[in-house]
Amino acid sequence: MRNTSKLVVHVVDAQCLMPRDGQGSASPFVEVDFLNQLSKTRTVPKSLNPVWNQKLFFDYDQSVLSFHNQHIEVSVYHERRPVPGRSFLGRVKIPLCNIVYKDDQVYQRFTLEKKWLLSSIKGEIGLKFYISSSEQDQTSPPPPLRTKPYTSPTQVSAAGTEEDSTADSETEDSRESFASAEQEDLTDLASECVKEVKEPVQKLQRQEVFARPAPMHSIRLRSRENPHEAKKPLSRGANQPHPQNTNHLQSYGDSTDLDDFKVKDMNLDLGERWPNTNVGERFTGTYDLVEQMFYLYVRVVRAKELPPGSITGGCDPYVEVKLGNYKGRTKHFDRKTTLPEWNQVFAFTKERIQSSVLEVYVKDKETLGRDDILGKVVFDLNEIPTRVPPNSPLAPQWYRLEDWRGEGKVVRGEIMVAVWMGTQADEAFPEAWHADSASVHGEGVFNIRSKVYVSPKLWYLRVNVIEAQDMIPSDRNRLPDVFVKANVGMQTLKTNICRMKTTNPLWNEDLVFVVAEPFEEQLVISVEDRVHTSKDEVIGKISLPMNVFEKRLDHRPVQSRWFNLDKHGTGVLEPDTRRKEHKFSSRIHLRICLEGGYHVMDESTMYISDTRPTARQLWKQPVGMLEIGILGAKGLVPMKLKDGRGSTNAYCVAKYGQKWVRTRTIIDTLSPRWNEQYTWEVYDPCTVVTLGVFDNSHLGSAHSGTVDSKDARIGKVRIRLSTLEAHKIYTHSFPLLVLQPHGLKKTGDLQISVRFTTLSLANIIYNYGHPLLPKMHYLFPFTVNQVDGLRYQAMNIVATRLGRAEPPLRKEVVEYMLDVDSHLWSMRRSKANFFRIMSLLSGYFLVGKWLEDVCNWRYPVTSVLVNVLFFILVMYPELILPTMFLYMFFIGLWNFRSRPRHPPNMDMKLSWAEAVGPDELDEEFDTFPTSRSQEMVRLRYDRLRSVAGRIQTVVGDIAAQGERVQSLLSWRDPRATSLFILFCLAASVVLYAMPFKAIALASGLYYLRHPKFRSKLPSLPSNFFKRLPSRTDSLL
Repeated sequence: MRNTSKLVVHVVDAQCLMPRDGQGSASPFVEVDFLNQLSKTRTVPKSLNPVWNQKLFFDYDQSVLSFHNQHIEVSVYHERRPVPGRSFLGRVKIPLCNIVYKDDQVYQRFTLEKKWLLSSIKGEIGLKFYISSSEQDQTSPPPPLRTKPYTSPTQVSAAGTEEDSTADSETEDSRESFASAEQEDLTDLASECVKEVKEPVQKLQRQEVFARPAPMHSIRLRSRENPHEAKKPLSRGANQPHPQNTNHLQSYGDSTDLDDFKVKDMNLDLGERWPNTNVGERFTGTYDLVEQMFYLYVRVVRAKELPPGSITGGCDPYVEVKLGNYKGRTKHFDRKTTLPEWNQVFAFTKERIQSSVLEVYVKDKETLGRDDILGKVVFDLNEIPTRVPPNSPLAPQWYRLEDWRGEGKVVRGEIMVAVWMGTQADEAFPEAWHADSASVHGEGVFNIRSKVYVSPKLWYLRVNVIEAQDMIPSDRNRLPDVFVKANVGMQTLKTNICRMKTTNPLWNEDLVFVVAEPFEEQLVISVEDRVHTSKDEVIGKISLPMNVFEKRLDHRPVQSRWFNLDKHGTGVLEPDTRRKEHKFSSRIHLRICLEGGYHVMDESTMYISDTRPTARQLWKQPVGMLEIGILGAKGLVPMKLKDGRGSTNAYCVAKYGQKWVRTRTIIDTLSPRWNEQYTWEVYDPCTVVTLGVFDNSHLGSAHSGTVDSKDARIGKVRIRLSTLEAHKIYTHSFPLLVLQPHGLKKTGDLQISVRFTTLSLANIIYNYGHPLLPKMHYLFPFTVNQVDGLRYQAMNIVATRLGRAEPPLRKEVVEYMLDVDSHLWSMRRSKANFFRIMSLLSGYFLVGKWLEDVCNWRYPVTSVLVNVLFFILVMYPELILPTMFLYMFFIGLWNFRSRPRHPPNMDMKLSWAEAVGPDELDEEFDTFPTSRSQEMVRLRYDRLRSVAGRIQTVVGDIAAQGERVQSLLSWRDPRATSLFILFCLAASVVLYAMPFKAIALASGLYYLRHPKFRSKLPSLPSNFFKRLPSRTDSLL
């Protein structure tokens, strides 16, 4: 019996449609096509944000459908009147595999797509679509449908949801479901099968679901240990049972959906295109890696001769720029002036212009009542000039104010304004007020602008503590245990206690700090006496400014100096007369310098972005240029709640070398379009550029919580420049993956274009033969502990300085970009590194396995050929090296066909993030020191001991093999050593008497002999070696 159900397409609303009626509006309706079944909604007159809230029903028979090839096409049209016809406003194609049942329906918003290349389309449409039975009886569940699972309400609660505008009661119910969903545990979510039935079921009653945006791609891939479980369908209900599951990645779909976590090519029309033929000539712009975005710029400079108020004799003027429904305001002056100066720029995106005129009003701020309108100026958009960079900025002009009632009467006052049409390449773009951010006010306006930051210039401060004299403790009956403590800002280091108790101690130890220009802290040196294990007594101290120290560029030593110490309790707070009474003073011998020959590392050397030394005199010429076009993001997850729905205020940060860039924040959208392009000089191609996407939480109370809230991380992308071909434009969509305490999440896709231009191929090749870091790192290297400590201090200094900029680049952003916690223990990273090593060794294992098959004559033809090749190489040894290098040459040529076509990205399999357990994730996100319970720490410690025990056994076996080699000639086993030295004597005579080729040939043929001539027992050399003694029996 055929099971016929109904496909329900619930057309809810649309937003920001393209005006088509010539009056800045449209009369839209929706037409849905499903398997040649057409149905359309009613027409909403004169609205660019229509609300239909209408359901369309289609016949749906699962038994005759192929999910992979079918789709639903939803088209939006404008109904032309009075002449019948329609104009295309956009369409959406929804694969049938995305259709869910009614219990799983959600409100989703789709961006309208073009039908033709030259179509002018914009806007979004909100839909619900689901399968419902045609009967009223609900006796059995619907048949299973292979669908793409959606994020559970628990996942939506972490990121925000989107409200449904159909009814107020629906919103209240959805808020309750959202609050209850927050209590669920994401880590225990599992899939459940839905049984198939053959009888038709009746139609389900209408059930409102908490409306939200497109689902967050929360992923839980099945465990590698249970591959057959991947065939089971996933359930999406919020009330499904939660069986225990060790996997922490939820499947994002079928096996083919793993492509969502790979880098994808994009075919975009990049570069500047000026359709205005009135320009008169063709210009070449610098923004050729981004999509061109047109803006209407309005620069309000100043006003003069404004009429004074009738009461106060002055006015509090401000300017309001109005374009259709968008309004922008300057600040108002409280000084009762008639000559205000604002010098503020307003930017309106061309896609959202809904009017043919631009109105500029000059108003007087009133404390009570409505503000007075002093006059206005009207501009016809058809007469607005177009400015093409790099032309000079358009000069502002004075305009007479007209009566605001539109009577054409000129009133008193003039305003200086410049209006032009430009792109995001305009100099006014970064500081302009943008119409799409009109809801942001106050301090939030500064936090949404795009900015370029420069890291502070970092130096290593080396303090060589040589010796001290006349260290007299407070108790003169004992000799002091003296050590030196040095402090710079928040950094404190100590020397060891002098080995000899004396008043003239000697150390000769180096203490290294990180300092930044401009130097704000001072170096404080104090000599202390260890009176007791819990008590140190200060003998003397001195404070030195940074600008008195010599800057060293190479390894040559600097001049040492003696410094007098101020006795503890006397110093700058005491009068000079009393300080002079201390005729006796202890002193310390120091050699202090600022190291300019090192590169101060604030990021790991594995993905370092700059290798230049601190001193600019040691810099070399750049070898290339890096250009990055930050196009936008797609499918971002909601990061917060706004008016009961999910919202994200996304911005992107890129870091390469000392230059940081931050795009402007796009307000309240899950698919932001930045289209900003930046350039860096490249001094070494073997460096990495890092891009991160964040959610802005500092836009004021209407958009974010408290002032102390942090910008949430959405994802990060790293690109190594050496993997890029020169002069080639890479335009790709990179998946954004974030590892969270409840598992790995795909939070969207970052769309960028990259071009690496080489200035000199000779310099590039020259760099490949030289050290990565400056030579001082190899002449006087730091210890591993020093490198980690100095890197942490450098990161803190960079984060502090960038956090003081306007707008600030916050500490959580800098830490995420620099990957400050990469050195901390993680069981997941340990597994990933172990399997990386095993992957490298697998090639050698395969070679060994192949050689074993050759020796065992498993493939006789191959074994014969290997014997012949071995005979040739022995007879002509001069062919060995040429043959080996020629073989590698041909392997390289063969691999050229399968070379990577796009830059690599974060690999969840390589990172071992798809099979990590919940306890291991909780341990990785634990604080340092730990904040977990004592019982939990004990369990993790026992687990770590078991893992370390296996490693200890392997290390012990390696040590035992080495000790056996040493025991061959150590006479620890006199019989074994006697046999070995007699064998060496006989071997020397035989090797001297016989030709080397004959010995090599005989040894090789013996090794490759047929299995008939082999024994299954171990060989004589192996038996002899395993009987040699090691020092394992001497261990306690």
